[in-house]
Amino acid sequence: MDHSTTDLSNVRRPIETANGLPNGHYIDAGIFDEEKQAVLFDNWAGLAVAADVPEIGDAVPVTFLNMPLLIVRDKQGHVRVFQNTCRHRGMILVEEPRKIEGAIRCPYHSWCYSTDGRLVSTPHVGGPGQNTHDGIDRALLGLIEIRSHIWMDVIFINVSGTAPAFEDAHADLLARWSEFDKPLYHGGAGSSFQLEVNCNWKLAVENYCESYHLPWVHPGLNSYSRLEDHYHIEAQGRFSGQGTLVYRQLTGENGKTFPDFENLSDKWDTAAEYITVYPNVLLGVHRDHTFAIVLVPEGPEKTVENIHLYYSAAQTDPDLRARNTEQWKQVFAEDVFVVEGMQRGRHGPSFDGGRFSPAMDGPTHMFHDWVASQLERHRAAPQAAE
Repeated sequence: MDHSTTDLSNVRRPIETANGLPNGHYIDAGIFDEEKQAVLFDNWAGLAVAADVPEIGDAVPVTFLNMPLLIVRDKQGHVRVFQNTCRHRGMILVEEPRKIEGAIRCPYHSWCYSTDGRLVSTPHVGGPGQNTHDGIDRALLGLIEIRSHIWMDVIFINVSGTAPAFEDAHADLLARWSEFDKPLYHGGAGSSFQLEVNCNWKLAVENYCESYHLPWVHPGLNSYSRLEDHYHIEAQGRFSGQGTLVYRQLTGENGKTFPDFENLSDKWDTAAEYITVYPNVLLGVHRDHTFAIVLVPEGPEKTVENIHLYYSAAQTDPDLRARNTEQWKQVFAEDVFVVEGMQRGRHGPSFDGGRFSPAMDGPTHMFHDWVASQLERHRAAPQAAE
């Protein structure tokens, strides 16, 4: 498909007259591939969380947009992301999550790599009993490492290697949430869950960005955190979302609550914020817990949401943690019919991308505008190179 046929000019208008992204950006495989490069690979996209590899030697294979990757916590305790591909004949190195005791060994010809990616062993490469060969320079054949950065325990990757440093790309968000730049403790097995949704990943972002839908989709939440208690969060080209002024802590039957994060400013006594870090990471911060949702696109019309809950202390009340997980699971499940319904709606050929409420949809329009800006940059690049 000629991607230039999708007209993005209406998307980039001021919110009062803008349309949303055209249907093809939700249902067309060719445009999905274009966005894969322009939006997800060229920026800092979320892949997983560091809690997925809690101990030295832990290795977890993941597939991200058809790319086989391996997340490893190396012998120095650093989390690294490699292509899960042997440099010899392209064999997948690790099929299932496992602990690497010695080296990462290819099951095909037994080439071995250290957990920091160095090629350390090439048995019989020079013939039987000859483990070296002048034509095979091990120093040049380490695993391909994908540029990565960890923030709020999320492993962000920049596949193209062309994005600014994470600290520069998101300097204002790091400053905004600097009070949460402290140890986060994953709640354990019961504090993560997964939702498979039949929608394009962008619809999950768009829904998360706004509070406009709360009265109808989240009546329980809306009973105490009303529409008028929310505010927009908008940082052009980087992130957007919403906050509430009336966060209500979960309280156990015995009056117990989770311990607060230390040294928070007074605003967090009652406030909570929910931000999308463009392109695909949804984060929430509260005085006593945070969460991260990593959206993994599985195709134009399917997305896996990986949700993780974090606390200020390693040991918190397990019953309260379980209740918190269930509460969030219910809230996120309430959104499924909406994002799946919007996905089906995108198959209406006369739909023009929709319109935005200038008062209520600012954060969502900002995301559309950013996606369009990334596509325009990508489309202009080949001409600029000629």
